[in-house]
Amino acid sequence: MENTETRMHAWHIEEREYRRQQDRRGRRFAFPRLTPARTALVVIDMVPFFVDANPYARGIAPNIQQLADRLRTADGTVAWVVPARTERTLVGDEFHGPDAAEMFRNSGGTGPLPGRLWPGFVTGPDDIFVEKSAPSAFFPGRCLLPDLLQERGIDTVLITGTVTQVCCESSARDAFTRGYRVVMVADANATGRDQDHNATLATIYRSFGDVRPTTEVLDLIDAARVTTVNIPDLGRGEHLAG
Repeated sequence: MENTETRMHAWHIEEREYRRQQDRRGRRFAFPRLTPARTALVVIDMVPFFVDANPYARGIAPNIQQLADRLRTADGTVAWVVPARTERTLVGDEFHGPDAAEMFRNSGGTGPLPGRLWPGFVTGPDDIFVEKSAPSAFFPGRCLLPDLLQERGIDTVLITGTVTQVCCESSARDAFTRGYRVVMVADANATGRDQDHNATLATIYRSFGDVRPTTEVLDLIDAARVTTVNIPDLGRGEHLAG
């Protein structure tokens, strides 16, 4: 019988971490505003291999869809990232074991990229679809995403997807290293256990970017849209926000 159960992580960041950042920079969040036209929602590995097996991944799908729909209407970018089918390696076999290594090597499926996503999503004609051949979508030479985002003038990335502490955390860390403003969406990332999820959220918030729930990110998008009302179109990536 198909498992359709959905769950949501009980995500949490300790108040002492919020206070530490407040003391350091004078505010709780590094990025209190965003410019939608310079923002990309990056959706990591939401493919059947991962989503079908994980009720937490199914639980975050509506939040990802809502973020994608809202950001598109604000002239933002939605980027869907799926695992590439990589060459078999001795290190991979040694680390995972041959059977598991082969399973992960094929986890992204085959065929056109939009059709490899979990089928519950509605995509848009201007969305980006890319493969990554490393855990991180921002590791140099392993994914086209940074080049495509640069072409669109993106400076802010909203990290979502699965699994939190592997490909999502790796992507967030490397995006920060490459100079992006990083926001990890707390209830739009998923893994197998709350403690693993929350450990990553604490690490990202402390050292690599903001951590916000979906509702707050939607509010940031809406607030930015209000500030652009009646402002002449300056071209993609040149709208004012706040």
